[in-house]
Amino acid sequence: MTTQLFTSKIHNHNVHQFTTQQFHLMHEAGVFSEGDRLELINGEIKQMSPIGRKHAACVNRLVTVLTRKLGDQIVLSVQNSIRLDDKSEPQPDLAILKPRDDFYEEGLPTPLDILLIIEVADSTIAYDREVKAPLYAAAGIPEMWLFDVNKKAIEGYSQPSASGYKRMQRYEQNDILSMIAFPDVSFDWSELI
Repeated sequence: MTTQLFTSKIHNHNVHQFTTQQFHLMHEAGVFSEGDRLELINGEIKQMSPIGRKHAACVNRLVTVLTRKLGDQIVLSVQNSIRLDDKSEPQPDLAILKPRDDFYEEGLPTPLDILLIIEVADSTIAYDREVKAPLYAAAGIPEMWLFDVNKKAIEGYSQPSASGYKRMQRYEQNDILSMIAFPDVSFDWSELI
């Protein structure tokens, strides 16, 4: 199914806005096909791009490295939904979460639970940078890393504000990264990408 099937034009060319509750009810009612990769962004249901080989390999590498270095200090959520507000429920490639005994069974992670968001892009770099990053910043998520698997570059975003992240740093070969939440744990660029 395409995104156009889920958004209908109404008066003055406005797009119908869905809430997270409506999005979940539609899912439970079987409106979406099994295997559809969908996320709710600013009230619009968006179809996500298929996952390519480079993308999948990068995510697998990150899962291995983050699990090895941070262990049970975090919950590592892979391609699962997070709830930003009543209109946005994106599915970042990785969400590094504060540990919780129920592993978020009782409710999706919210911005207060999220230490770092990682998006991995091959064909969606502009969407991740121009749509998702400002959304994460406006929600107050302290940090986001954006991996460009084609250019082999990592962009680190921090200092969230209502209008986007105030700070962006580009990491390349031989650079060292660390998370704001774990400043003493370092990651070498070459082990991440």
